[in-house]
Order: sequence, then structure tokens, then C-alpha cells
Amino acid sequence: MDALFRNYSDDLRRYAYRRLRDREAAADLTQEAFLRYVASRHDERSEAGASQFFLWRIAGNLIVDLVRRERRQGRTVPLEQAALLADTAPLADRRLIARQDFATFKAALDALPPKSRAALLLNRMEGLTHAEIATRLAISPSMVSKHIMKALRVCLRSLEASDA
Repeated sequence: MDALFRNYSDDLRRYAYRRLRDREAAADLTQEAFLRYVASRHDERSEAGASQFFLWRIAGNLIVDLVRRERRQGRTVPLEQAALLADTAPLADRRLIARQDFATFKAALDALPPKSRAALLLNRMEGLTHAEIATRLAISPSMVSKHIMKALRVCLRSLEASDA
């Protein structure tokens, strides 16, 4: 049996892959074919040619069964590939809500005092630290924190008000 597996498993796997176009399914099918061969084998000393033919016949039948099952149930897709199949574009209503939220947020930003707006944008958009912003705006780092917190509160309140 060991010699049969070493001699024919790669060929059988390639045969299954050519028919199924799925490496995992081909590997599983190859193992299943050998398991069924071992389970159904009556004569320990059957000749190699007959064993090979019987093994290919089992694999062929398994392929037909798998294809029929996929037609009936639909093909399963691994979770990793499902993300690639999903449409990542938001629906029209979500795009509209996002545009409205952006307009509300931009209006709230525009209404902020200049230093609060600058502190928030420098921190969140440019990634500057509070110390770097303090130097740029000529204020203390604690004042930078207060400006950022004020800006965030104003923006959050305006977004919450637009949702109500």
C-alpha cells in the first residue's frame, strides 16, 4: 500500500486538480480515494495495474459526486476568499449618509475658533504631537490639549444633532 501511495498520489492529485481547479479539494479527494481503496480492498496481492485502475476509478467517482453536490448545494468558498467576492462599495443610502455626515463635520470644523481647528487638524491629519503643535501655534502643550478636546466636543455634538 505504501508503494502504491508513493507511486500514484502525486499523479492522482494532479488529475483531481485538473478536473476541480481547487488544490485543497484535490488533496482531500486524493486522500479520500486512498482511504476508500484501502477500505474496499479484498485481495492483498492484487496486481499493480489493477490497483492503479481501481484507484483512478474511485477518484473519478469522487470527482463526479463532488461536482454533483456543488451543483445542488452551490460551491463553498473559504472565508478568506469571501471577502474578495463581497462588494466593498457602500450602498447608495450609506454614501448619502456619509456625505451628509461629512458636510456636517466640515461645517462644525469651519465654525471652530482658528486655534482649535488648527490644533485638531495638525494632530489628527498631520500626526503632530502636542509639543510640536504648541511650538507651531505658540501656545502651551496643555492649551493644545484643551483646543483639541473643545474641537472634538463641538464636532461630536454637531454630528449627534444631525442624527436626531
